[in-house]
Formats: sequence, C-alpha cells, structure tokens
Amino acid sequence: MKKDLTQGNVTRNMLLFAGPMILGNLLQQFYNIADTLIVGQFLGPDALAAVGSAYTLMTFLTSILIGMCMGSGALFSYYFGKREEQKMKDRIRLSFLVIGGVTILLNVLVMAFRRPILRLLQVPDSLMEMMHTYVWIIFTGIFFVFLYNYFAYLLRAVGNSVVPLYFLGSTAVLNVVLDLIFVTGCRWGIAGAAAATVIAQAVSGLGLMTYTWVREPQLRFSLLPFAPEKGAVGEILRFSFSSSIQQSVMNFGILMIQGLVNSFGPSVMAAFAAAVKIDSFAYMPAQEFGNAFSLFISQNHGAGRKDRVREGMGSALRVSLLFCAAVSFLVFLFAPVLMLLFISPRETDIIAVGAGYLRVEGAFYCGIGILFLLYGYYRGVNRPEMSLVLTVISLGTRVALAYLLAPVPAIGVMGIWSAIPIGWILADVTGILYLRRLERNTPA
Repeated sequence: MKKDLTQGNVTRNMLLFAGPMILGNLLQQFYNIADTLIVGQFLGPDALAAVGSAYTLMTFLTSILIGMCMGSGALFSYYFGKREEQKMKDRIRLSFLVIGGVTILLNVLVMAFRRPILRLLQVPDSLMEMMHTYVWIIFTGIFFVFLYNYFAYLLRAVGNSVVPLYFLGSTAVLNVVLDLIFVTGCRWGIAGAAAATVIAQAVSGLGLMTYTWVREPQLRFSLLPFAPEKGAVGEILRFSFSSSIQQSVMNFGILMIQGLVNSFGPSVMAAFAAAVKIDSFAYMPAQEFGNAFSLFISQNHGAGRKDRVREGMGSALRVSLLFCAAVSFLVFLFAPVLMLLFISPRETDIIAVGAGYLRVEGAFYCGIGILFLLYGYYRGVNRPEMSLVLTVISLGTRVALAYLLAPVPAIGVMGIWSAIPIGWILADVTGILYLRRLERNTPA
C-alpha cells in the first residue's frame, strides 16, 4: 500500500495520497463530535459547555504529541525519498523514545495539576465538577493518542495513508456506539462520553501499532542497544519540537480564547463549543491536505525533484482554494441549521451566537487553506521553524485582538470571532513574501 510520491502525475498522486488522510481526520473529528452531539442533545447545555471547554484543553495538550509525531513523519519521509533506509530506521527508534517519554511526562503533569488548570481557564463553579470528571477520564488514554498518531505518521511517511484510515474508521463507529450505550443506556452522564472516547482511542492506537509491527517488518525497530548516530538526536529534536511547538502554540492560543469565551458565561460557552466543532469539521480537509502536501514535498525534496516540488505547489493551491471557497459558501449559508445539530431549537440565543461565529469564520476559509499549505511546505523543505513563525503571527494577532476588542460593549464576542481571520491573513502574507524571497535566492 506504499505510494512513491516522487513518480507519476503530481495532482493525481497527491489527491490519492491525501484522500485517505482527509477521510481519516474527518472520522476523527466525527468521533470527537459524537461526544458533543450526544451530550448536547441528552445531557443539556451545561454538560455541552463542559465538554466543549474540556475538548479545547485536551486538544491543546495532545497537540504537543501530535506535533512531534507530525515533525518526525516529515523527517522519515525525507529519508524515505533519499532511499536511506537505515538512517530512517534509526530515527524511527529515537523519535519513539523521545515522544513516548514526553507523553508519559505530560500525562503525569496533567493528572497532578488538573484542578489548577481548570481554574486558570475561568471555568464557572457550576461546571467545575463536570469538567474535572471529563478531563480526568480523557487523560487516562493519552498514551493511546500517542500510539495512534506515531504509527499513523510513520506509515504515511512511506506512502501508506490507507491503513490508518481503516483503524480510525472502525474506532469512530465504536465510539458512537459506546457513547449511546454509556450516556443514554447506562446513564453514566459526562463520564460515559469520556470513557467511550478513551476506549476508542485504545483500540485505534494498539491496533495500528500491532499492524505495523506484524505487516511492515522493514519498519520494526529495537529500543536497545541505544547508540544514536551523531547528529541524529539534534535532527529529531529539531523536527519534532519545531512542529510540536507550532501545534501547541496554535492550540494554546485557542485555549486562551476559550478562557475569554468562558468569561461570557455558560450560554456563550455552549455556542462556542458547538460552533468550533462545526468549524473544525468544515476546514479539516484543508488542514489534512496540507499535511499530505508536506509529505509529498518532503519525499520530493529528499529525492532532489525540484520540478515536482514547484508543480506540486501550484496544484495544491488550486485544489485547496477550490475546496475552501465551496465550504465557505455552505457554512455561511447554513450556519443556523448546522447549530441545530448540537443545540435544541428552543435555545435561540445560543444558536444565534454560534451562527454569528460560523459566518465570520466561514467567509475566510480560503485564508486558513493557504496557511495550511504554507505550514506543510516549510516542514517539507526542512524549514520547520518558519511554520512556527507563521503560527505565532496568526495566533498572536488572534489573541491580542480578541482581548482588545471583546471588552468593548458594542463589540463583545464579535471581536473574538473577527480576530481569527485577521490572524490568518497576516500569516499568509508573511509566508508568501518569505517564499518569494527563498525562490529568488535558490538556484533553478
């Protein structure tokens, strides 16, 4: 099931490779959304607000691990393109130890400081116990999140984007079934929704690891003896931590926004929780296409195929803009209807706030589509630090403007919503200008 991205039609191969990744991430969003939808419909707005706020915290913390897996995947893909199999295997072993160690440390810290963290998020007292329960259960499964993402990015790095989709698809169905059993059947409330997610994550993580070990012998690695090649540790840390910092900075900014949203009370929290899930689902294909584009660029950069890198850039831009424009139109038009998936029609104020968020964001999805491609390109050409710079610009603008505008009575939450696309556009301009500078200074 491997795909050599250095050969064949650029657009066709890119889309065939990206397709399973996009579908897989949509399924991942689906089983995250399953918690929100079932909780919102069966447990009410307060439980929805708690799950939504906890989800933002969970996304921030797991993004540290997912970013490290993503960065390592780009490095594996580079050596796969260069046909240096032994170097690739050495870095696979080393990165597994590094990211696994960070996962264990992160789990210990979250469990020890979960209550102070929730207080920092300005969680209302009425929601504190529900959020505490949800967070405690969810983070018992963080190691499974690491396992799935590590082996998914490893397989994708060598051109296999299909198998991770199979595992994710089966566990997405499992998560929904368990949600219905635990929440509506057993009546375990918010704890049931969290337990369903953890069990689904365990199945996908352990299953994908077992598949890779059994069916892909060339990717097996031994943890001992541990004698890394000179420079390998620095290389792993550079790629892993650059992408990790990028992802965590991105989600830390979202976490800060969540704290600001929480200050407006449970109704706005519930609207934001539902709208963010819809928003993420809408632009997730563009994000995952950017990740696939990164691996395409990385393989061809490693193989020295500059012609395919340039052709791939133009093709990816056309595909992403076309998709984002179509989704923008649909989300803007059907925003109130989409909110009804999570919110009872009786909650008219919550629906109005959420629809306002979706219409502001939905009008500018092309901006974030371009930004995802820029992230992918800079990771693929061994400049992961530039992806971090663009993230800081995007999120820094977003947070600063949100905190500046939201306290103004005439603006309120619309200031938070408007700050987001402004950040996207500023980062796009910076990334494009830097890309043009690179092209001028790079020989043909």
